[in-house]
Amino acid sequence: MTANATIEHATAIRDWGYCIVPDLIPGPRCREIADSVRHTVDRLSGTYPCPENIGFVPGLINHDQSFAEHLASPLLLNLCEELLGHNIRITFTSAIINHPGNQRGDWHADWPFNQKNAGHVPAPYPDRIMHLTTLWMITDFTTDNGATLIVPRSHLDSTNPTAADWNGPTDQPFNAERPVEGAAGSVLVMDSRLWHATAPNQTEADRVALAVRYGPWWLNTEILRPGSTTRQQMVDEPDLTDNQVPSLPRDVYDRLPGNVQPLYRHWIEP
Repeated sequence: MTANATIEHATAIRDWGYCIVPDLIPGPRCREIADSVRHTVDRLSGTYPCPENIGFVPGLINHDQSFAEHLASPLLLNLCEELLGHNIRITFTSAIINHPGNQRGDWHADWPFNQKNAGHVPAPYPDRIMHLTTLWMITDFTTDNGATLIVPRSHLDSTNPTAADWNGPTDQPFNAERPVEGAAGSVLVMDSRLWHATAPNQTEADRVALAVRYGPWWLNTEILRPGSTTRQQMVDEPDLTDNQVPSLPRDVYDRLPGNVQPLYRHWIEP
């Protein structure tokens, strides 16, 4: 990505809440990664709670490194640094597979803006990009197979449909919604404040994606780490809920490509 392209993508995210970066993974590699991710999700089926006909594995990097070499793509990191500053970290690495017949999901914004999580930024939000959600299209995203639904420019709102005082619908279509379609190998990059929802897969094939989130060095993610004192204080003791991101085993970290390791260094198993 040239400097001009980085600025164009960053401007789109600031103005509209999202952009699509094409061709970050070559097509043949997408097919290999899709097979590997499917196998991993099948192997761990039932380990993590998820809606019906959705395959979900948090901390996917602990179990499957087939995609790891692409996570530090200069094209993507340049964009992250333009929006978030220096010393970028990966905060989540999840597999999300929409199997045929999954249901439409509720509108939400991602952590730390989901108000149902114990750890969240209180609304009204400041107008600042603090976290980026990337959805890696390991298979094509189409309207028929459940391309993620978004509401453009909703990141500029001071709250979102997860708020306790939200009076609007949480599972109904918005007039302004749109599916984000793209070819396998493309990456949807969005401000984590952007409202989005799971779409139903009406085909007979899986829609395979990776949800990888990037944050700045100052964003405290310890509430996500099982066993941490922060999680104990904020989630376990008050009996609340939040996402969980398992720590990265040292032997897995040591096997990661050298340019990817800095993105996970903060998450090595204590």
